[in-house]
Amino acid sequence: MKKQHYAIIDIGSNTMRLVIYEKTKGNRLKEIENVKASSRLRTFLEEDNTLNQAGIDRLIDTLKSFQEVLDTYTLQDTICAATAAVRQAENKKEIETQIVERTGLNIRIVSEQEEAYYGYLAVIHSTSLTEGVTVDIGGGSTEVTYFEGRELKESHSFPFGALTLKDFFHKSIPTTEELSKLRHYLKDQFATLPWLADKEVKLVAIGGSARNLAQVHQNLESYPLAGLHEYQMFQKDIMEVSNHLTSLKPAKLAKVEGLSKDRADIIIPAIEVFHCLYQTVQAESLILSRKGLRDGVLYEHLAKQFDSSLFPNVLEESIQELVNDYDLDRKHISHVQNLTEQIFDFCKENGLIHLDKQDRQLLKMASFLFNLGEYIDSESSPQHTFYLLANRTIDGLEHRERLKLALVASFKNKTVFKQFIQPYKSWFLKEERQKLLDLGALLKFTYCLDATKRQIVEKIEFTSKKKTLIIRIYTKGNAMPEEYQAEKQKKHLEKAIGKEVDLEFIDL
Repeated sequence: MKKQHYAIIDIGSNTMRLVIYEKTKGNRLKEIENVKASSRLRTFLEEDNTLNQAGIDRLIDTLKSFQEVLDTYTLQDTICAATAAVRQAENKKEIETQIVERTGLNIRIVSEQEEAYYGYLAVIHSTSLTEGVTVDIGGGSTEVTYFEGRELKESHSFPFGALTLKDFFHKSIPTTEELSKLRHYLKDQFATLPWLADKEVKLVAIGGSARNLAQVHQNLESYPLAGLHEYQMFQKDIMEVSNHLTSLKPAKLAKVEGLSKDRADIIIPAIEVFHCLYQTVQAESLILSRKGLRDGVLYEHLAKQFDSSLFPNVLEESIQELVNDYDLDRKHISHVQNLTEQIFDFCKENGLIHLDKQDRQLLKMASFLFNLGEYIDSESSPQHTFYLLANRTIDGLEHRERLKLALVASFKNKTVFKQFIQPYKSWFLKEERQKLLDLGALLKFTYCLDATKRQIVEKIEFTSKKKTLIIRIYTKGNAMPEEYQAEKQKKHLEKAIGKEVDLEFIDL
């Protein structure tokens, strides 16, 4: 099948960006090219709110550089979207005319309401959140939304952004008085929207300033996992970054690990937006979304083109994407899942392991992906499985949940499990660590019952005695490889349930 590519050009007030996506087998969008340019278009706005010719020239020169990249692809569509700097310019018609004449590109000026909507759309297509507040701070505007039941309930665009807010400071590092003045201003602004107050939901931060906030925090904490999407922070974490940055000398600020050089002078006012909004909402936590306006525009475009739902099951689609990427055997997966559910239900109903519906969901996900590291190397499959799942963005999973999936899907034995979990030991209580170990052992055992991927096991039956669990395994042929592997691995199941396991293989 011929690859399909789509391009989005985002003309922002602070930066311009070209992103090229490839549509995957599962009709998801995979980012394959991301080109950024610091345009600072906002700084070219005159007192009469017209974008001067120098600003227009910079915009068009950047678009021309993007076109050189575009020319290397065969594209299904190219969408060019402009936000606050062009939207707020009095001479926007002249800007559009010059762009068409000098580049041939047609731009779409995104309204305030649309910009807020696309941020929301990106979030519900890339997380499993059903309720939350989104915030996207650009150079010249800040969009906030509230969604409930995955439906947009409220939205608003504030006419201030990181570039305009930095005018509160005389220098890049503000004084205590300047910070206090900015905080009062922001709290007053957010107070004009009663629907933001005391929502007690997660605050989802979108955009480059949000990414930089998360990156700086990860570096300060020596964070052991890769990836930014759905990274979680709390108020103390936001304050830690703010206090660290405001304590630096201006020359040191631009050299902070995780902070883009072109954002060094605007990151502090942007962080104050997140902090003040966090307090207004009384947020549970702040979650970073790497998906934003560009993704929202494209989601809407493709949904109309293919008449598909705007509200997919994000996590299920992400898991299916992994199955496709690593060419996993779907019949084998389905068979292992069936066997796993039978053992799970028996252990739960008979109190052999304390299990709940969240464990069932985790085990189901892990059974899709168990041993996927074999795609790289069979001998070190657990190591590859753990690394790939722990360090790959999986839309719909926050980092802690992604780590749990990696630990269960990579299970080999207790020693290897302890090795994998060691850097993250403080993330889980002792009981949680034991639960993950038990789930891994259970999945490893059922995987052995289809060791040759022939789906030879027809059914299993259980008889529980005081010290022994008898498992009768009915097969439709010679199951010697499955019997060998199951006998070899049953010790992990025995430790999990606290009983000896006797296996009886019966040929039907």
